[in-house]
Amino acid sequence: MKRANSNGSVTKLSGNRRRPYLVRVTLGWNEKTGKQIRKVIGTYITQKEANKALADYLDTPYDLELANITFKYVYDKWSQPKYQKVSNSAILGYKSAYDNVEKLHNMKIKDIKARHLQEAIDNCPKGLATKKKIKYLFGQIFAYAMQNDIISKDYSKYIDIGKTLTENKREPFNTKEIELLWKHLDDIEFIDTVLIMIYSGFRIGELLELEIININLTNKTMLGGLKTEAGKNRLVPIHPKIFPLIKKRYDSNEKYLIVNFKGKKMKYDNYYREKFIPIMEQLNMKHRPHDCRHTFATLLSNANANSTAIKKMIGHESYITTEKIYTHKDIEELRKNVELIK
Repeated sequence: MKRANSNGSVTKLSGNRRRPYLVRVTLGWNEKTGKQIRKVIGTYITQKEANKALADYLDTPYDLELANITFKYVYDKWSQPKYQKVSNSAILGYKSAYDNVEKLHNMKIKDIKARHLQEAIDNCPKGLATKKKIKYLFGQIFAYAMQNDIISKDYSKYIDIGKTLTENKREPFNTKEIELLWKHLDDIEFIDTVLIMIYSGFRIGELLELEIININLTNKTMLGGLKTEAGKNRLVPIHPKIFPLIKKRYDSNEKYLIVNFKGKKMKYDNYYREKFIPIMEQLNMKHRPHDCRHTFATLLSNANANSTAIKKMIGHESYITTEKIYTHKDIEELRKNVELIK
């Protein structure tokens, strides 16, 4: 069965097919043979869908090469210039969001509708914060595709990420939990990284970005940090308790302090799924990574540390300077305060 007009046709293919209706359009004529030059738009489940696809094309013709562009292709093209303008922390967030919607990667972006995006959000096992990042990524991807005439409609605006069912509280590790972490230092892999975050205030992303070149074992300091202007390149004295942990991981032949089993930089999502969550489950603790940073601030506060020193070490937004110049006196003041933590 074939229905045609001067510009295209709908043909039902033989056999038992899931999408039996083939739509082709006529792009022109071969001057030598006199035959039509035709291109396939796609295949469809019903004749009604096929007729609509043909009618839509004839109403507003589009570049059929663009029609085959995938979500992954647009992401790659969008991310190249984007990642040159944002922080490493933002890049980690975008990459994590992208990794959580793997089923969309090889779909043609023109075929992705609101229901596909909603299913990706609904099937994501992560929390509200991750789903917000995914929705924001969708908005960026679809905006880029529209700007480059790949699609004509942005479905990302119709996505509902829902609401968190429980209040998003930050719970610091208590004394018994910290003692338990130390107790299992030698028998649970990567538990040292949790302790390093608790005694330094570094976020996961900041710890994974910490370079060997920015660790001074002589002065016992670390220079790192991401996100805010106040948080970037902040100096944190290495607490005596975690100095042996830092020293053990320190390898001048590596670029980063924390590396995977291949000796490569660890990805945020891999660390969180493969290291942090299993540690918490094994010790029957219910904490999120950011609780480590909150614990550091709480320990400093409970030890009556100087408020300015606390702001400097955790990278609080209220402490911003044009240039961070740490004198010997500054370093000793920070060290004195961090060592108040017992």
